[in-house]
Amino acid sequence: MEAIYIPHLLKAPNRRAEIIVQDQIANLDTLTPVKGKIAVRHGGNFLEVISQAETITTLTCDRCLQHYNHRLAIDASELIWLESELENIEDIPTEREVSFEDLSETLPPNGHFDPEAWLFEQLSLALPLRKVCGENCSGAAEAPHKEENNIDSRWSSLAALKEQFKDS
Repeated sequence: MEAIYIPHLLKAPNRRAEIIVQDQIANLDTLTPVKGKIAVRHGGNFLEVISQAETITTLTCDRCLQHYNHRLAIDASELIWLESELENIEDIPTEREVSFEDLSETLPPNGHFDPEAWLFEQLSLALPLRKVCGENCSGAAEAPHKEENNIDSRWSSLAALKEQFKDS
């Protein structure tokens, strides 16, 4: 996928470009090529990016360490503001407070939009935080319950309270 020169979008029909994706994404390990589409629309002072894409990736289960295949699909959209870059980057302090409004994606209005990098970020964000191969995961078996005789004496009051709730 080639980067899109942002000023060229202004001359495109409806200020819009659509990219059909059917390729591997660099640095993203997948079994199948990523398939989908990305639509980029120039909105004057912002880019609107909308994408639907899917692929299959191999993950390692956090519980049993077995490999399993996972269908990774996104239906994402994002507004990327077009702002001129700061001219004197040396004047920015190494530590500073950042307001919530400053936490947004920006690109220079005469720069490039890289759809492959954007798609990589969206797919990476869609990866599951907890990687579990399934409900019947052998590593998911509950730990064996300790016998009541092995309860630490410091927890005896809590054990007695738990017994009261079992009886009621």
